[in-house]
Amino acid sequence: MVRKLAPLAALAVLVAGCGGGNRSAPTTVQQLHQFRVVFPEGFTRAQMAQRVTAVASIAFHERHVHPKISAKTYLAASGPRRIPGFGSRKLPLEGFLFPSTYFFDRTSTSAALVAEQLAAFQANFGNVDLAYARSKNLTPYDVLKIASIIEREAVVPGERKLVAAVIYNRLRIHMPLGMDSTIRYGLHVPATQPLLQSELDSNNPYNSRKFLGLPPTPIANPGLASIEAAAHPAHVDYLYFVRKPDKRHHYFTANYQDFLDHEHLYGY
Repeated sequence: MVRKLAPLAALAVLVAGCGGGNRSAPTTVQQLHQFRVVFPEGFTRAQMAQRVTAVASIAFHERHVHPKISAKTYLAASGPRRIPGFGSRKLPLEGFLFPSTYFFDRTSTSAALVAEQLAAFQANFGNVDLAYARSKNLTPYDVLKIASIIEREAVVPGERKLVAAVIYNRLRIHMPLGMDSTIRYGLHVPATQPLLQSELDSNNPYNSRKFLGLPPTPIANPGLASIEAAAHPAHVDYLYFVRKPDKRHHYFTANYQDFLDHEHLYGY
């Protein structure tokens, strides 16, 4: 699993180990001509395209290599397609581009990179037990959507299953999810920018404050931990959560007034 890194820290440099990130193995001549790109969990397809461009730029400026991969070719290669196990219709690849560390050289194509990501997704998702989610009438695509929301909402790993529980509980009682992360995705509002009232009131299909159910697509590309949490939520009655002042942990509750009290306590 890829640790979430700061954008500059995660930008690839010349590989100092073998493929797959095994730094204990000896470096081969071929690997000395490879570069790596790190896609953290929770990156969107657009962010991955930007990361590809940044890494290709490093390859050029530091090693005078002109890789074939670019944001334009990555976006073209990651267009909608049918995904085994997810029905017969073509789906946008948001959610299916598995976050990890990948390697490339000057001849590598974006199509090959996307194919690697999809293969990694199938290998990981295929090992997840979906029995509980199916018992709640959720499809594999629903689980992936939930996992993407968890990835964008939970900061502390131990809260992933709690966020999942809130989503399951709200779906069960037909309550809007009310997740700002879905609105941000639909309207392209970065996490560093406050949401305007007009955005909270928008008719964008990703406005989970207004529209019932899950968003039309995943809102990010989740890692295995968030997918597991989406398939196996905590068995609690929570319906609300609010971020604590440390900006990492959340306060969870099943009581609306308690939620409002803690919002006030934390200065929201």
